[in-house]
Amino acid sequence: MAETKDFLLEIGTEEMPSAPLMNAQKQLGALVAKRLDAEGLSHGEVTTFSTPRRLTVQVKDVATATEEVHEIKRGPNAAIAFGKDGKPSKAAQGFARKFGLAAEDLAVREDKDGKTYVWAEKSVPSRAAEGILSSLGHDTIAGLEWPNYRSQRWGSEHETFVRPIRWIVALLGDEVVPVTYAGVTSGNKTRGHRVLGPGEHVVKTPADYEKVLEDAGVLGEKRRREAILEGVREVEEERGGAHVDMPKRTFDEVVNLCEWPTVLVGKFDEEFLQVPHEIICESMLTNQRYFPIYDKDGELTREFVVVSNADPKVSDTVVDGNERVVRARLDDAKFFYEEDLKHPLEYYVDKLDKVVFQEKLGTVLQKTKRMVKVAGAVAREAGATDEQTKNAERAAYLAKADLVTQAVVEFTSQQGVMGGYYAKASGEPDEVAEAIREQYRPRFAGDEIPSHLVGRCVAIADKLDTVCGMFAIDEPPTGSSDPFALRRSAIGIIAMLRTMPQVSLSAIIEASLAAYAEQGLEFDAAKVQEAVEQFFAGRLAAIAKDEGIAPDTIEAVSAVGVIDPDEFLKRAHALDEARSGEPELFEDLAIAYARASHLADATLGEDVDESILTDPEKDLLSACKNGREEVAAALAAKDYAGALAALAKLREPIDAFFDDVLVMDPDEAIKNNHLRLLNKFAQTFADVADIGCLSRKK
Repeated sequence: MAETKDFLLEIGTEEMPSAPLMNAQKQLGALVAKRLDAEGLSHGEVTTFSTPRRLTVQVKDVATATEEVHEIKRGPNAAIAFGKDGKPSKAAQGFARKFGLAAEDLAVREDKDGKTYVWAEKSVPSRAAEGILSSLGHDTIAGLEWPNYRSQRWGSEHETFVRPIRWIVALLGDEVVPVTYAGVTSGNKTRGHRVLGPGEHVVKTPADYEKVLEDAGVLGEKRRREAILEGVREVEEERGGAHVDMPKRTFDEVVNLCEWPTVLVGKFDEEFLQVPHEIICESMLTNQRYFPIYDKDGELTREFVVVSNADPKVSDTVVDGNERVVRARLDDAKFFYEEDLKHPLEYYVDKLDKVVFQEKLGTVLQKTKRMVKVAGAVAREAGATDEQTKNAERAAYLAKADLVTQAVVEFTSQQGVMGGYYAKASGEPDEVAEAIREQYRPRFAGDEIPSHLVGRCVAIADKLDTVCGMFAIDEPPTGSSDPFALRRSAIGIIAMLRTMPQVSLSAIIEASLAAYAEQGLEFDAAKVQEAVEQFFAGRLAAIAKDEGIAPDTIEAVSAVGVIDPDEFLKRAHALDEARSGEPELFEDLAIAYARASHLADATLGEDVDESILTDPEKDLLSACKNGREEVAAALAAKDYAGALAALAKLREPIDAFFDDVLVMDPDEAIKNNHLRLLNKFAQTFADVADIGCLSRKK
């Protein structure tokens, strides 16, 4: 067995952006492991390491050479492999090709059973690791992908990388592996921190690598992350339960902006606390990657955390410089806010006529007018008071106005939030301001919904307008494309309507489509209504599945056309629970229902001639009449378990009917009477679920 040594490949560059750096680090280990396996070079654990100026892969126990391989494989019978003229057949050529041989290189000899076959013998000599690793190094660097980032060239070279490569370290044990890429040739010298460890530093072996870097002021990603978190914990503890806001995306970026992190605290002027904290925090997080500090009561403080990559000895200078920068940034945010406040929020509504919502669906002002109508319709469906309905319509009218304010143009993620502040400053009711603030909720599955009825009416109107509009212009989501996030909008509408059981989804879809029609959009209203309802039915089925409801239960409830979210999901849960409690009863009932539905003839109606009924037939008729009354009463009371219990009572009379009655009686009058009775039986289930779905084989 070949000797093993550790392998190191470091790609040293100018500072790389955080997002592509993290992506490349994920690719690096996989690329190297795959290539080693393909080359037949045995190895141990593969790990990666990164800083803003380097991407590194380390591989434990790499063999210094591949194993020598000698293979012997038996092929087809010699008579099949070669013709009478001795020329190789296609079978022989194909067999030889599998082993990289010519047909003439195949050997012919007898097997132990005495029959003659062709044989392929292949010997692969051992290869030294150095040559393999040399080409691996070059190809790995070239194979890294940088989606959404343009790679760069430097000097007179044509090879590219996300940032210019300045050095390469490639070692197998203590020996340099020759790797050349874009004019840079490998050696055993890395580079340290630009300030704390400038210049070149010799790496004798891969095992020494991280220690050499640490001595030169460079920590790996894991150590940097831990150092920042520990520094932040100390900041929070020193302030008696304060909280440092560190969104994951920004935190990951900060980790990859430094090689030797030092956690520092700066301050901004008191006057900036009068500006909405959302834009203050976004300015710090997005523009400067500073982390805001909140006190133990959740109030924003004047302090912020900055992670420095400089010499800790100059921390005071670093803090002073960052305080100067943040002052300028927050001055901008304060200016935008104060300029916006010079006009009431309503002033900005007409300006939405210059903002396109969707090319075929018009402007945001047109969307606003539709939202007013739909928000009012939702409120009335929900049983809102006159004041709530008025507030819902007012909030819908003002909801998008902040899109043309200076603060939102600069800080786009704060749309809605700033509208809430401006509405309150304009003297709008608290309910209106809060509805504007929460209009985009829920933003994703599981997110909070708007906190009150008015807010939910506005949020539903907004999302439903987008869904209905895209279907009206025949641009529904496809398997690979959903640019307007219609699926997410539908899930959000369903989440809100589950808290508003009085609202008819079909009715508000109709109201939304009517608002488009009033603005002159031409479409087939009935066809689009059906398509939108089917779209919501599909989302409901997916949600029911996520909640653990059996697929055939979902199919049974879907079959009766219920799309009101609260009712659909409660029915599905009730049926699933009833089946779990009495599986045999519902299986038998489902089979009987399927049989009855198959035999029933809707053209005959349900007018049963009671004078010619036998006792089992009378019992079934009586059970159907009672069942229908009980089901109707239960559904009116939203008692879905009660409706299913009423249907369960039909099992015995339907079983007795099929056991004792010849359904297809030779007498036409009797046969038709039986079929009318089965029509009545099937219709008893019609408003609850298609129970027959439960009898189909899984």
